[in-house]
Amino acid sequence: MSSGRIASIDIMRGLTLFLMLFVNDLNMDVAPAWLGHMAADFDGMGLADWVFPGFLFIAGMSVPFAITNRISKGLTQSDNIKHIIYRTVSLLVIGVLMLNTSRVDPELTGIGKNLWALLMYLAVFLVWNNYRSKDEKPFTVTGFRLVGIGLLIVLIFKFRSGQPENDGSLITGWWGILGLIGWGYLAAGLTFILCRNSIALTALVAALFLGLNVLSSLGLTGFLDPARPFLGVIVDGNVPFIVISGTVAGLLVKRSADTGQKPLIRDLAISGVLILAAGLFLRKWFILSKIQATPSWGLVCTGISFLVFTIIYVTADVFKKTRWADFFRPAGENSLTTYLAPDILYHLIWMGGLPVFFYKQSTNLPVLIGGSIIWAVLMVWLTAFLKRLGVSLKL
Repeated sequence: MSSGRIASIDIMRGLTLFLMLFVNDLNMDVAPAWLGHMAADFDGMGLADWVFPGFLFIAGMSVPFAITNRISKGLTQSDNIKHIIYRTVSLLVIGVLMLNTSRVDPELTGIGKNLWALLMYLAVFLVWNNYRSKDEKPFTVTGFRLVGIGLLIVLIFKFRSGQPENDGSLITGWWGILGLIGWGYLAAGLTFILCRNSIALTALVAALFLGLNVLSSLGLTGFLDPARPFLGVIVDGNVPFIVISGTVAGLLVKRSADTGQKPLIRDLAISGVLILAAGLFLRKWFILSKIQATPSWGLVCTGISFLVFTIIYVTADVFKKTRWADFFRPAGENSLTTYLAPDILYHLIWMGGLPVFFYKQSTNLPVLIGGSIIWAVLMVWLTAFLKRLGVSLKL
């Protein structure tokens, strides 16, 4: 793994992204139910119900290391807050744009759904690409970014859904996957700025968001309704709880530089077991439901994430066995590119009517599941290929 990075963090990030690519590609009309999402009112979880919170958890783990690294480079608290806000806004913008791609009305917009989406992704890569030549050719890079911004503005103004929501224009809705990550990152980033390396204070903030999630699930936060149109993810508490719990785990790993690996493994394992047990206990009052974002679901997923990370940490950072995970490295180190690149291919394939996804129509499980595994593998390779070409998103 890259020098200066915690191997297990990159591996787990890459693993969750790979699983996300896999479950997102599955045809759940045929695939086993345990691989997908459970219905909103069903008390239970499938693999897909853990994958996204697993990624949220690992995103929170990265926060202490990323901000500490920026501080070591001389950036002030004000600089870091500005960076947190910039990343949050960027994720919200991309998330909302992705959310609205399915709402495009081709006749009213004047552009087909697939073409609108492809132009949107082109603009996103133009604006947020990590250009290798940004120092040598600043004017050229600025020009690319301005073209991307201009294209986004045109697409937003041309967008029409033909639906009554927001007069047929873009809606924030549930903010999309990247939007949820953005809100969670904002909560975790500001929590670290406020609490710094205090594990106790950070855990207290996580507990406060868990309490907010409980109250929200009980319908006792109606007084916060005026804030919900824009801050609903924050006031509902679930996503911030999961991400900040990851930040607690990150702080435990960070502290291990002084305390050693054995206390870290103990603390991670105990935390995982206790949080998992708390989630199963709350199941008496709240069903396990990703769609409803129940506190029991958030706790169970967080407990699982602690335990999964513990296993990966022992394997990769204690016993130094990382070769098995080399495949996940491009996804772990280039997460945003890994997540967006498949969508570009989806829209290209759909627009061209190419029979690439024949395996989705199969009732043969090995063909169906094997096809989605191969797709996920190819997408990780695509990320590595794009990286070599100098195409890699960085917020």
